[in-house]
Amino acid sequence: MEKGELDKSLAEEIRARVLADAGFMKITQSLRRGGSRFRISMRPVEIGGEKKFQAEMDDAGSVRVKNLGTDAAAEGLDEIIAQKGARELHLVTASGDLHVRVTRKGHVMVSRSGRMERTAALQPHDRVKKTPLGSFDSAPLLRAIGIADASGAVKASMRGKYAQVNEFLRAAGELLAGRQGDSLGIVDCGCGKAYLSFALREWLLRTGRFKSVSMLGIDRREDVVRAARAAAAALDVADGASFMQADPSAPLAAPREGAEPAPGELPFRPDLVASLHACDTATDEAIAKAVEWKAPYIVSVPCCQHELHKTIASAKNAFAGVMRHGILRERLADILTDAFRAQILRILGYSVQVVEFVSPEATARNVMIRASWGVKPGQAQAVSEYLDLRDWWGVTPWLETRLSARLAPLLARYGA
Repeated sequence: MEKGELDKSLAEEIRARVLADAGFMKITQSLRRGGSRFRISMRPVEIGGEKKFQAEMDDAGSVRVKNLGTDAAAEGLDEIIAQKGARELHLVTASGDLHVRVTRKGHVMVSRSGRMERTAALQPHDRVKKTPLGSFDSAPLLRAIGIADASGAVKASMRGKYAQVNEFLRAAGELLAGRQGDSLGIVDCGCGKAYLSFALREWLLRTGRFKSVSMLGIDRREDVVRAARAAAAALDVADGASFMQADPSAPLAAPREGAEPAPGELPFRPDLVASLHACDTATDEAIAKAVEWKAPYIVSVPCCQHELHKTIASAKNAFAGVMRHGILRERLADILTDAFRAQILRILGYSVQVVEFVSPEATARNVMIRASWGVKPGQAQAVSEYLDLRDWWGVTPWLETRLSARLAPLLARYGA
């Protein structure tokens, strides 16, 4: 037996506990290979009513996942057992754990937990396909926008982004649930590399929710616009996905009904205006443009809120204990700014929801403002709630100033 090799009895015990033990839960082995970390794990899953073994290989951050039958799992397990060099193996079963550590000098150290009474429920893997990006073959899309590697597997560094895109699609899908018509126009303000708008367009088309989806991404940075156009070309969707380099505050009108777009106008009238993590007043600008374009749907995930953060610094003595601490003042400004945005949209005729659309582990900026047109503008309750909040704090939100021409007549009815 070579130094560092597992003895025959230990190898047979591992095989039996993985392949024949109904209580098998997971096996993981980690080692260094070629100067990089390599980790492989295997667990039982249920796919299509059958028991399979899901193997996940993480090679220096490049992750691949395969679902294996029993024979293929046995071969994979033999490869795990036959690995050479320093490594650690951890086997988890319902009745107890087995830990094997092989040192650099080839010493094999084995430890076993005491007897346990755990339940090993076979996990249904089919649920993964219920995510929006799992409802169609999204590998080409994910490769083009950099979320997946060449094999189509989600990169370890992009798992948070992958989860974020899925939840954005879910939220947008709920917002559009009552939308009638064969076509949809999406404008993504501050689009960056356009992860969300590419994914939303592809999902809506591939799942048959709309026959045609036009998309326009707007960003001030030339490099990201260039990258987004390259992604559109790689996906062969340049005819339905266009990009414009422009400052968020640049004048840009929606085309007139029944007329061809003129210079300085959008190429189509938007149905949905989206903005993700546009900094400070760039979020307000995206919301304001959506209102001016008469977009029936708005989805906004705000970022930092510097404008109100400065304004409220000495606003109320009762909040002196909050204002003293920068982080608390910043979070209060975030809450107030989003509350003002939601109230202004309510005043202007939108039904509004403010929701947490993704786990804070994916991104700390996880508040979404989701709005749909269809309420009578200027309702007394919406106006009075806004004025009470605004005047108590003694501030004028930037969005009110930006939309003053539309808001002033509605606010004036109630003594603003």
